[in-house]
Amino acid sequence: MSSFIVDRITADGTSLECDVRPSADLERFVTGDPFRIDYDRSIEDVPEGILAIPVLANVCPVAWANGADVYVDEVDAAFARALEDVKASLLSMYDFLEGGTLYARRTIDPEMSSQPGASAGEAAGGSTSDPKSALLFTGGVDSTCSYVRHREERPTLVSVRGWTITPDPSDDEKWNDLRARVSSFADERDLETAFIESNVLSALDHPMLLAHYKRHVDGAWYSSVGHGLGLLGLCAPMAYVRGVDDLLVAATHWDGIDLEWGSRPDIDDHVRWTGTRCHHDAYDLTRQERLDLIADYVGTSTPELELQTCNVRMDGNCGECEKCYRTAVGLRLAGLEPTAHGYPFADGDYDEIRAALDSGEWVLGQDERHMWGDIRDRVRETEPSSENEAAFFEWLVEADLDELVADSRPPLSHRLFRAGARNAPTRVYNGVYPALKAAKIGADRVRSRR
Repeated sequence: MSSFIVDRITADGTSLECDVRPSADLERFVTGDPFRIDYDRSIEDVPEGILAIPVLANVCPVAWANGADVYVDEVDAAFARALEDVKASLLSMYDFLEGGTLYARRTIDPEMSSQPGASAGEAAGGSTSDPKSALLFTGGVDSTCSYVRHREERPTLVSVRGWTITPDPSDDEKWNDLRARVSSFADERDLETAFIESNVLSALDHPMLLAHYKRHVDGAWYSSVGHGLGLLGLCAPMAYVRGVDDLLVAATHWDGIDLEWGSRPDIDDHVRWTGTRCHHDAYDLTRQERLDLIADYVGTSTPELELQTCNVRMDGNCGECEKCYRTAVGLRLAGLEPTAHGYPFADGDYDEIRAALDSGEWVLGQDERHMWGDIRDRVRETEPSSENEAAFFEWLVEADLDELVADSRPPLSHRLFRAGARNAPTRVYNGVYPALKAAKIGADRVRSRR
């Protein structure tokens, strides 16, 4: 029977560690490294049922992709019910997911007696008092918009290392840059911060997950399937310690875009555990409308606000990647000068954008297709301010965005490598894993940094 066993959960000071033991048929999806998560406050007093949440939130989707069950000694009852709801959403979204059951020896709910031996999905959740909010935050368009919307609540700003910034020492500088930037943003507004570091995507064999499932999704494993539940779940011990009752995650997409994506209202709004509920925020605003809201905030409160959205750097924006160019154009359409908010940009760059989109230089998905479509809708209502801008606007209005997406694909060598890894015996795959990792085929660099 296919299964994962979550075992030996320990909390030592600020560090959480546990083992995940797969059945033989699932060994290729884990590396054998213990799951580790580091927080910036002690978690030694956090109940085991809450401590189990970070690993369950990341392992369960892998189990559901293989029709496998997951076993754990203890789990918070509210989170057990949340997993059932999230599983239903993901199974309705993806045909390749098969489902599975979480079994716990004990489901813990302060308002209910324990239920030894029960299927964990049969329990219900609890609540807490003394409300406090927190927001997953990087300083990008989406999370900054959510901060502006909820600034009266004074949310704790939460940043996570383990996805777009890996735990590898080569990413130390990026993590330090993000921490410094978020801390500065928080200090200027007298907000608290929380920083979380995890090896979740190296404890899970993410290159193998990508090799197996990339053909089923538009993005990659974590962006398309796991990151809403996974990132929120990593926050559970932090939220328990800090008394956070409302945990916000900023929307990437918006109402009317029905894309298969790992963070959506029908996923994130289900996630909960005793004392905390999670919410998918600003789904009612398009990306351009979020920039409009930020522009209003800049005009009334923070004229020197800088955004950070770059897919290449964390110490500023490169100004040359697709995300930087797209954000710079959006800022102009919102009435802001990109150079004043972190983006080197000049009129001549419109020619660079058109050339890159026309040539398929950028690997685009349906995600970006809708982002550029949103820009195009605003372009139709905007008077260009220069000849270059007018020429670009005219081209964009007539461009076939579906064709631009279809013409951009990962290199054939990457697709062949994934197919080979997918079909190789585990022993053979383990031999080529270092090369696979070095080629960054497994890197899930999300295209929409929050």
